[in-house]
Amino acid sequence: MTPLPPRRLRSGSPGRTCSSAGEHLVDIEGVTGSIPVTSTRGFAPFSRGPRIHLARFPRRRYTPGATPFEPLPRLSAALGGPEIWVKRDDLLGLAGGGNKTRKLEFLVADALAQGADTLVTVGAVQSNHCRLTLAAAAREGLKCRLLLEERVPGSYRPEAVGNNLLFDLLGAERIEVTGAGTDLATRLGEMADAVRAEGGRPYVIPGGGSNALGALGYVACAEEMLAQTFDMGLALDAVVCASGSAGTHAGLLVGLLGADAQIPLVGINVRRPRAEQEANVHKLAVETAALLGASAEVPRAAVTAYDDWVGPGYSVPTEEMVEAVRMLARLEGVLLDPVYTGKAAAGLIGLVRRGAFKAGQRVLFVHTGGAPALHAYNTVLADGAGRA
Repeated sequence: MTPLPPRRLRSGSPGRTCSSAGEHLVDIEGVTGSIPVTSTRGFAPFSRGPRIHLARFPRRRYTPGATPFEPLPRLSAALGGPEIWVKRDDLLGLAGGGNKTRKLEFLVADALAQGADTLVTVGAVQSNHCRLTLAAAAREGLKCRLLLEERVPGSYRPEAVGNNLLFDLLGAERIEVTGAGTDLATRLGEMADAVRAEGGRPYVIPGGGSNALGALGYVACAEEMLAQTFDMGLALDAVVCASGSAGTHAGLLVGLLGADAQIPLVGINVRRPRAEQEANVHKLAVETAALLGASAEVPRAAVTAYDDWVGPGYSVPTEEMVEAVRMLARLEGVLLDPVYTGKAAAGLIGLVRRGAFKAGQRVLFVHTGGAPALHAYNTVLADGAGRA
């Protein structure tokens, strides 16, 4: 597809208003509230000088070069709305790819700098983060222990395929399963103490790799995306991403704010009520900006995480998720996952159908990976059509 000529956002243009505080807002029809553009006049100091100078932080590199930035013309035509593009972070390095690879580049570098020999982390029973942490450990010659949280009662099956199979193939030293409601931070600390008692040197990585250091991976992604759009002459009207453990969402937000990109960032929540998730994202974005040395505030109004597509709960399938997974597979040959990107794409599709994005606009979907988990949801996703 030949990109259309670049366009610039202008204050006072149709569909956009300026608040008295100087924030640029994009009104979304059919959706409660507005999506704030990730830029404010008061945030200018953050975008000047070497504030976002990521080379100051130790980093391992698990992906050669940038991930692809591709148009989705058949999906765009099927929805009849905006021109949809995808950032293919499902093609990041390590086993099976996905967004946690970017976070692990900074986290594992820190672990190595501290002399760790064992990574200890936590995730859900089909955790992409646990899979990729294991892969990073294998790449670096480290051991790895996992704490799996059974967020949905009865969802853990030792014989399950998907990521559960990969935990074994990638050589998890020890796997512990715990129920929802467990104090995960305390239990991770106890697991780290056990490593020390055995003479090892543990490094604890939080769920999703989502602390300020891990979120730097998506500050880097925001810079990479903006460089790609500049090279392509491609002006974006919005970016849509899944919002779970908050590291990806917070990192992108800080990166876009730091560049004064003036592009709305729309999070699609996959687990929590909207207010709770937005508070989590904002808190982590503030911590990430502080780690970078930014002096300006991250505006709370810049955080949006719709909860309309969570469904009954985390990892619980929905009709909208199944439709999105099948649409992207059949129209574009792109595989989503049932827990994160499937629901995030359902949110993107839902917003287009509600008229949130108009024809002629360009919307970027950040594909954060997770396809290995598809195999664990085969009975939900397959309809048997076309089989002899």
